[in-house]
Amino acid sequence: MSTLLLSHKACLDHVTPPGHPERPDRLRAVEEALSHERFQFLAREEAPEGDLDLVTLCHNEHYVTELRHIAPTSGQVYIDGDTSMSPGTWEAVMRGVGGAVAATEAVMTGEHRNAFVAVRPPGHHAEIGKPMGFCFFDNVAIAARHAQRKYGIKRAAIVDFDVHHGNGTQDIFWSDPTVMYCSTHQMPLFPGTGAKSERGDHDTIVNAPLASEDGGPEFRSAFENLILPQLEKFSPELLIVSAGFDAHYRDPLASLNLRAEDYAWVTRKLMDLADKTAGGRIVSVLEGGYDLQGLKESVTAHVGALMGA
Repeated sequence: MSTLLLSHKACLDHVTPPGHPERPDRLRAVEEALSHERFQFLAREEAPEGDLDLVTLCHNEHYVTELRHIAPTSGQVYIDGDTSMSPGTWEAVMRGVGGAVAATEAVMTGEHRNAFVAVRPPGHHAEIGKPMGFCFFDNVAIAARHAQRKYGIKRAAIVDFDVHHGNGTQDIFWSDPTVMYCSTHQMPLFPGTGAKSERGDHDTIVNAPLASEDGGPEFRSAFENLILPQLEKFSPELLIVSAGFDAHYRDPLASLNLRAEDYAWVTRKLMDLADKTAGGRIVSVLEGGYDLQGLKESVTAHVGALMGA
């Protein structure tokens, strides 16, 4: 079975202010990386627009309605110092939701073994009722809830290796014993959450913070000694990845020192786990990664590993 790539040109139309790190060129860099001959066997589809009733699986209705209401038809609307909306933002956000859900459908039905969803803006900082950190809706959380509702998945796991902690995903699943959230991230760093002691109401939150200047050895140790054993014990039936590549040594927003081979390594480890407990089912959704060269290298390694390279 093949690996599915879902993306959509509308995700380029979410325009951020000049100099903002979360810019359309990120997606162009991903597209360029995946246009290489080695990716000729990727199955490629356009990410559909998601439905609002899917969004409200994770976000409260008032927040969703309000965000839709303030989406501009011209200019920029600033929500906070990091997060703004342009006329193309709403469709881009809804393509992110739709892409994550469509990838989940493709993997759950056995049409594809696994999938990578190349969309922007990212989602893992969006809390139940609050956008922040470039994020509006939590794509991976929505995908997990959808898999539970439609396919009766009893245990889903979300693994987040973005350099920033996914406070939104943690917020959504804090009290949910059916979804495990695992994260490696730099600490201290935005958004300030993600201490090891934050474990959720049912011990299903697994945080493995890394220190500034940590690199591949510390990252791999966090997975081998903490995250993978907890995941194996939890035995998820679906694995969803918040694939942020801003822990790469070139990234301007943090100071971890991962390299492309670390992303290939962790992808293979997660595939091994998914083979054991989830019939190989993995859905990976792009989060951060703000140095274009680092992003290209990392996506090449990650998607190459998903394809079995």
